[in-house]
Amino acid sequence: MSPEKSVTRFETGEFDKLKSSLVIYRCALKMIETKLTNLNDYYAAFYEGNPIEHTAYRIKSPESIAGKLKARNLPITAEAAVANLLDIAGARIICSYAKNIREIADIIRAQHDLTIVSEKDYLSAPKASGYRSYHIVAEVRPGIQFGEQCCPVEIQIRTSAMDFWASLEHKVRYKYGGQVPDHFSRELQLCAEKINELDERMYLIHELVELVNE
Repeated sequence: MSPEKSVTRFETGEFDKLKSSLVIYRCALKMIETKLTNLNDYYAAFYEGNPIEHTAYRIKSPESIAGKLKARNLPITAEAAVANLLDIAGARIICSYAKNIREIADIIRAQHDLTIVSEKDYLSAPKASGYRSYHIVAEVRPGIQFGEQCCPVEIQIRTSAMDFWASLEHKVRYKYGGQVPDHFSRELQLCAEKINELDERMYLIHELVELVNE
């Protein structure tokens, strides 16, 4: 049986402030979505093989935002969320192969109207859990109606296999309230290594097929 999970929430006044604050995050996320849709269309039109399998977008729920603030020992307020959290708005790009990840990251980094706030390379240095992905936090200006306010959007780039692993690890972590038993941790780490090997071997097959076609 999983441990009891208490849900952390915003108080009513702060919840209303947060709802107002989330408007700008939704607008910023739509701007990123447009950019990634354009990139996907470009690949589809001019490349024989589109490296982007699919994309997904989300705004963190108020409960998730509150839980993250609590975990960092920060006040559960809209102001604290805006000031301290960079992943309230998030986009995810699923690539065909691990080799595509850095290529897409380079294109995102080169966008003149994006300001790159941070990058985390969990490909070269995976987390202790085995997690692999590439994270970019980019700031956009949703428009003059927001007083030229900048808004961060976290962009995660990974393969389908990495995404499947991350989804499973999240479910296990949630099931055990963040305290994953050692035997599950070891199994997840092993799976992450196998997935990395699988990604590399699949790309090798792709390269061999390309050579045969040439």
